[in-house]
Amino acid sequence: MRIEYHPSVRVDVAVAMRRYKVVSEKLAGDFKAELRSLIAIAAANPNRFHPVKPGFRRANLERFPYHFIYREIQQGIRVILVRHHRRHPAVGMDRQ
Repeated sequence: MRIEYHPSVRVDVAVAMRRYKVVSEKLAGDFKAELRSLIAIAAANPNRFHPVKPGFRRANLERFPYHFIYREIQQGIRVILVRHHRRHPAVGMDRQ
């Protein structure tokens, strides 16, 4: 299984990590671990999560109010964005 990331995903994750590091390093680490785990699950079974628009799917983290949007690619997925649930649904959807 292959996982690709839009270049802006690194910034998305860094912003979330800064937010959680203010509370505790452990919480930030837990966020990153859950995100990585869920991305691996999506890559193993790209159709598992619900579509948000043609060709794009959304996976919600369980413990944190974040989700990521991805699209299926040859033998895996491409993560387009990681965003807080309260962000406007159009934020980042212009990425490919």
